[in-house]
Amino acid sequence: MSKYITTPIYYVNGEAHIGHAYTTFIADTMARYERLKGEDTFFLTGTDEHGQKIEESAVKAGKQTQEFADEISAKFKNLWDEFGISYDKFIRTTDEAHMKGVQKAFEVMVAKGDIYKDFYEGHYCVSCETFFPETQLVDGEFCPDCGRTTSVVKEESYFFKLSKYEDRLLEHYEANPEFIMPKSRASEVVNFVKGGLRDLSVTRTSFSWGVKMPKSIGDDKHVMYVWLDALLNYVTALGYGTDEAQMDYWPADVHFVGKDILRFHAIYWPAFLMSLDLPLPKHIGAHGWWTRDGEKMSKSKGNVVSPKEVADAYGVENLRYFMLREVPFGQDGDFSQRAFIDRINSELSNDLGNLLNRIIGMSGKYSDFVIDSKDVEKYHAKELAKMNEVLDSLDVFMENLQTHRYLEELWRLFAIGNGVIQEYEPWVKMKNNQEDEALATVALVANILARAAVMLHPVMPETTKTIADALSFEISQESYQELVIDKKLLKLFNIKKVPPLFPRIEEPLMAEAPKAEPNPPKEEKKEEKSPKNEDNLIEIGQFFETSLKVGTVVEAEEVPKSKKLLKLQVDLGEEKPRQVVAGIKEFYSAGDLVNTQVCVVANLKPAKLMGMMSEGMLLAAKDEDGLCLIRPEKPKKAGTPIG
Repeated sequence: MSKYITTPIYYVNGEAHIGHAYTTFIADTMARYERLKGEDTFFLTGTDEHGQKIEESAVKAGKQTQEFADEISAKFKNLWDEFGISYDKFIRTTDEAHMKGVQKAFEVMVAKGDIYKDFYEGHYCVSCETFFPETQLVDGEFCPDCGRTTSVVKEESYFFKLSKYEDRLLEHYEANPEFIMPKSRASEVVNFVKGGLRDLSVTRTSFSWGVKMPKSIGDDKHVMYVWLDALLNYVTALGYGTDEAQMDYWPADVHFVGKDILRFHAIYWPAFLMSLDLPLPKHIGAHGWWTRDGEKMSKSKGNVVSPKEVADAYGVENLRYFMLREVPFGQDGDFSQRAFIDRINSELSNDLGNLLNRIIGMSGKYSDFVIDSKDVEKYHAKELAKMNEVLDSLDVFMENLQTHRYLEELWRLFAIGNGVIQEYEPWVKMKNNQEDEALATVALVANILARAAVMLHPVMPETTKTIADALSFEISQESYQELVIDKKLLKLFNIKKVPPLFPRIEEPLMAEAPKAEPNPPKEEKKEEKSPKNEDNLIEIGQFFETSLKVGTVVEAEEVPKSKKLLKLQVDLGEEKPRQVVAGIKEFYSAGDLVNTQVCVVANLKPAKLMGMMSEGMLLAAKDEDGLCLIRPEKPKKAGTPIG
């Protein structure tokens, strides 16, 4: 049985960050796990290199676009090679075979009547390479995803009949509840589709850096929309549109993606595949974002985590373990050096590393480093049963992409190993001439370490090779079958001395991130979960997660070159006023707002609008008669909560 696992292809407008590393680590772990089980596995990663943003970034760098893409793509590939990522193919969207496959797909869609030519006018975000309807914009101007200014663009375009597939998509979600993982993310996709799908513009004429139109279309001024181009990499990598050599791997078992691109993978991509009459992937696994010490990472804050810097300081395998253990798949994670060091010292050094060292030390002292499993079943049937129970439970966690639970359960084996040493005290038994029992305990722990090393191998492949070498076996499909599936014990062997696997770390090995200014206190989150329903109803606790406050405008000025923006300084009862950039210039003058009160969303993540940081959002209502701010009926103290 074959398996096909992919990362998203990473956009070459910047170097790899910790989020890229997390996606790649989890995909690599899954691929290694499937290979360990004997599955014929194909693992794909690569880079996305087309679009207006790349063209503009190359100009800023003073380089030809292809040269710029080559350099950034090589940095991704070199980093994954340095990290030992076991990909089978590294695809680039500038590869000739990929571009031919995209052109073939376009021709198939045209022949099916799913693509037509028309004009498009809408708000376009260059950074996100996406059009947004005005109803989704922030303050009528700014991208809802990245906060940057959008531009009104009107151009000729070819459209994909996305609306045609609305019902089929909803049917597929209902029939395949595990299509989107974790399941908690499925509702946002379903609700988006139920809200109505508009046909998708799939070509551009405003720039030239992209896949050219097929010659059969005869329209050279158009290039492919970057998301149509990029998503097709999952099948062009297997030969779609060219030699079809590896299409037997399709459909994909898991596409691993960040939650910010779930909509493209769970709506656009399945619709494209339906048009091409290709099977849909089995799962779309959407993970969360990473923060640093509780703060969103940004270059301006100087707190972006470089995976290479972390790996150079702490080791790539320690980084793999930390990221896969620290956060439940699908939720946001936080990178903290203190949390990282704690896991290295407690779980890796104490639980695993010290256990191996104890067994090496005892076997050297008691049996000249010879370990024999002949009496393990006689004296430790209870512990063997516990070990086998753990081993049998692991597969379901990996199937559900829950690596944190997989590792949490796996660590029960080390608890068993450390526990039996404490309980049976082999050193006491040696003094009491109970040598068989003492050596059986040592052999039991050696077998626990061997089986744990096999199952830890997909997460920490190099570390577990060292453990296996110390225990005189190799980790392979065969040893997985013998030790994990068939539950056989290690044969007579000589254990080898190895240096400490995880030396303790006393102080952070990297510079700490700059401390951010304290945010206003948030309302305490409620633990109750909201009921599942289709009307987007929320509980009162969810409402109180939003901090609304009365603010007094102390300064106001127009933003140069903007028709809509005013820059306000708003007193919220804090040490200093908040800067709020609001798109209300068409309805209010700066002078009219000074010394008046407004209602502010106070715990919104700061965003940049036209290069200026906005630290809140004003509440307003807008209809056909215009916009008006929501204000308190009577003057209130600045910072008064609204509830």
